[in-house]
Amino acid sequence: MKQYDVIIIGSGIAALQLANKLTKDLNVMILTKENLTKGNSYLAQGGVAAAVAPGDDPYLHYLDTMEAGAHHNNAKAVLEMTKKAPELINGLWQSGCRFDEDENGNLLLGMEGAHSEKRIVHSGGDETGRHMVEFLISDLASNITVEQSTFVYDLILNQEKSRCIGVKAKLPDGSNEIYLAPHVVLATGGCGQIFSFTSNAETASGDGIALAYRAGVELADMEFVQFHPTLLYVDGKTRGLISEAVRGEGALLVTEDGKQIMAGIHPLKDLAPRHIVSQTIYDYSRRGIQIYLDISYIEDFSSRFPTISKLCTQHGIDMEKGLIPVVPGSHFIMGGIKTDLQGRTSIPGLYAIGEAACTGIHGANRLASNSLLEGMFVGGNLADWINSQRADKETGNNLPVHVKTFFVGKLPVPDMLKQTMMDRAGIVRTKEQLTLQAEWLAQFNHDKWLDADLDHLSPAQLTSLFMYITATLVTQSALERTESRGGHYREDFPYEDNANWMKKQIIHQRKNRKDGKHEFNQTALAT
Repeated sequence: MKQYDVIIIGSGIAALQLANKLTKDLNVMILTKENLTKGNSYLAQGGVAAAVAPGDDPYLHYLDTMEAGAHHNNAKAVLEMTKKAPELINGLWQSGCRFDEDENGNLLLGMEGAHSEKRIVHSGGDETGRHMVEFLISDLASNITVEQSTFVYDLILNQEKSRCIGVKAKLPDGSNEIYLAPHVVLATGGCGQIFSFTSNAETASGDGIALAYRAGVELADMEFVQFHPTLLYVDGKTRGLISEAVRGEGALLVTEDGKQIMAGIHPLKDLAPRHIVSQTIYDYSRRGIQIYLDISYIEDFSSRFPTISKLCTQHGIDMEKGLIPVVPGSHFIMGGIKTDLQGRTSIPGLYAIGEAACTGIHGANRLASNSLLEGMFVGGNLADWINSQRADKETGNNLPVHVKTFFVGKLPVPDMLKQTMMDRAGIVRTKEQLTLQAEWLAQFNHDKWLDADLDHLSPAQLTSLFMYITATLVTQSALERTESRGGHYREDFPYEDNANWMKKQIIHQRKNRKDGKHEFNQTALAT
């Protein structure tokens, strides 16, 4: 049993920003299930959005975020973030984080889909996440301990179940350990791995979302999953992300014979919001028509996008032809663990930041390059909150009596779960397919797994379980929302239903909803 002041589960941008902003008198532990750089933040190509150009304004950034989010966003939260964005970027830049500059030494700004201005800050062309993560890791102080290959599999609540006081984790040697702290932070990332086509790192299996749900924490907006329009597609599999910045620099989506597929679909054409571009590509794909990114309009593509060029070459793409085969795949979940802008959840002592959290900022569809920004923003806010607190430590004497049940049940084979989720609960959804998926998932005894003792499970089994719980939540929410909005597209309800659904969230919470139904809540989305 180990005691700390703050436990951070995960090692992406949000986690590292938080760790670096905490005061040096706090004893901080970072637990990450693989190594520090095995997450989505490190893979992020596109950049960070901020209104730093002379002709730009945080309010314009706010308007773009609201529009992309189908006005399901928490407006106040969005405005707070866009106002803070220039300070966050300039602070990192001045601290030594390397961002791309123009010939005058100013930040070089790019354009991405659904933005009205050039405001995307990059580092190393298409290596923004990698450079930011490496910079923040290099800045970690001596009060911060990191334990890698440590899989957190359960949250510990006090005897009254009124506060989170720690976690249980599986160590590299297979043994279990208890870590206690008055502040426990879930920064575990998203859940892209529950779909067969995804841009996400292998670590993005919905761990934090499942942990929080098992503990009785409120979740929100689980139906809103963003599918990135352009994943490299070779030999029937997705091989990695082709950044939206490629289209920002002039690449066009075309059929093999050169037809531009976004012409006439949306005023922004190839830079339309992601759900529109993804749905358009998907419509062609299910008719057996391969779509390509035509990059022939971009000068010096290999030097502008070195990571993407290397990825394509590794998978046999002839870059001289200027055509990159692409399909949409899961990229980001706008929903997650419901929090405020300090990352506080419905259980005191437990916090969530980054993609695992749902602050309401992204609404129904995240605006491009707002993810790293939100991670820095809320991570910094949480640091300020924790720094202002001096909560008494809960000790081992207050550990709850062990009441979990020993349950040995079958779990879905991950590949089968991923394929069925993609086919039935993916880009285009219907009641028939979602019901089929819900019934398929139900056979694995979801409710029994929620109360099961997990001490005996291996990391692979735990990953399968967390994917299963998260997939069930996504499917239930997608079935419940009978409209199309943002990243949630129902073919049988193809339009936004503002009269019945505007600003309404689907809330999942175990403790008061034993009937399995879901309640609506509008308060978090008040403008």
